[in-house]
Amino acid sequence: QVQLVESGGGLVQPGGSLRLSCATSGIIFRAYAMAWYRQFPGREREQVAAVGSDGTTAYTDSVKGRFTISRDSAKNTATLQMNNLNPDDTAIYYCKAFNIWLKQNYWGQGTQVTVSS
Repeated sequence: QVQLVESGGGLVQPGGSLRLSCATSGIIFRAYAMAWYRQFPGREREQVAAVGSDGTTAYTDSVKGRFTISRDSAKNTATLQMNNLNPDDTAIYYCKAFNIWLKQNYWGQGTQVTVSS
């Protein structure tokens, strides 16, 4: 059974930092790219950052220079380090493992990030 479990969300003041983690099980981690998405109320999920199985990374423009995605193959975990957060970053953040060749996508349950003073 495939499981993706996010952790690390919470309430932070503007300018603060949070580190999200996504622990995976049930997949061959090295065969999957990992991504973080976020969803604002009433809107569709949008991709925030992704890291390929080769370590190549990509970011949406609004988080470049503030967020860093990484992966740890020893722990089968992906992380999203978020710095200099602002209220516009408030959303539910989801982790996704995907393999385009196998056409497989797996999602975590989401974790709330709230940026407010």
